[in-house]
Amino acid sequence: MLLRVEGATVRFGGRAVLDAVDLAVAEHEVVCVLGPSGSGKSTLLRAVAGLQGLDAGRVVLDGRDQTGVPAHRRELGLMFQDHQLFPQRDVGGNVAFGLRMHGVPRRQQEERVRELLDLVGLPGAGRRAVAALSGGEQQRVALARALAPRPRLLMLDEPLGQLDRSLRERLVVELRELFGRLGTTVLAVTHDQGEAFALADRVVVMRDGRIAQSGTPLQVWQRPADAFVARFLGFENVVDATVAGQAAATPWGKVPVPEGAAQGARTLLVRPAGVRLVAPDAGLRCAVAARTFKGTHVAVHLQPEDAPRLEAACALRSAPEVGDVVGVEFDVAEIVVLD
Repeated sequence: MLLRVEGATVRFGGRAVLDAVDLAVAEHEVVCVLGPSGSGKSTLLRAVAGLQGLDAGRVVLDGRDQTGVPAHRRELGLMFQDHQLFPQRDVGGNVAFGLRMHGVPRRQQEERVRELLDLVGLPGAGRRAVAALSGGEQQRVALARALAPRPRLLMLDEPLGQLDRSLRERLVVELRELFGRLGTTVLAVTHDQGEAFALADRVVVMRDGRIAQSGTPLQVWQRPADAFVARFLGFENVVDATVAGQAAATPWGKVPVPEGAAQGARTLLVRPAGVRLVAPDAGLRCAVAARTFKGTHVAVHLQPEDAPRLEAACALRSAPEVGDVVGVEFDVAEIVVLD
């Protein structure tokens, strides 16, 4: 493994912001750490970078213990949400900053700057003033600067957080392609699940200073580890249930569960695609409380009598209107019994 974090613990005022965290990142792997505010994800990134001391544990980079090694000697590239470009330097000067700090000769600096500006889609921009750049262009310059010294590990802290949605979605695709082409090892932190799932080979979800789940984007999406992860990913149909055989007793009545599901008191997740609308007298009777347009479908929010709301994913042309009364059946293929 290129990076190993072993038992990393950070306390602020007696509270563990990082609580004995273990994490490994393989060479050429892109890992995104995801979590709500206060989950410890940014503290983890700062600890790996050497910007935050550990109260316990250690960081090992390429087999070398980094305890006591200052940030500027850790062979890391850092890219922050607010870019942190130097306004008094032009684009080329910003990109070349790390190269100058490493004593790279001027000609090699110029060659590397040209190469990186071409790579990030800003050919010939070396003489431009930073203040004249758009947000997306500043982000590209910050990325080029982070990549310039050829770091063993590139670290991104909310890299696209300040950009508008359309630009963010475009840049995350470009970043994914770029990292794949370069074979860059990346540890990124974000609160945006869409960004993490699009960018990462592996997603790590944090909660209260600990890792709640780690897996490929598909693994985490298909099988959240628990109710917290499921709700954080945006799933609303999560309830306590008692599983017996191939059915679960829930506030919505009996719900089918997959064969071989864990038995007893559990938490049940029903994906919106698994909430099928039928005639009112053919299933769980619900009133349509709200509709939310999602682009590819409509999220229909359903209110049963004396039970939690349900969210269903409906085709654009067939979604019922607010106030309509419908019935609900459940598709076992879209139901997950959480551990």
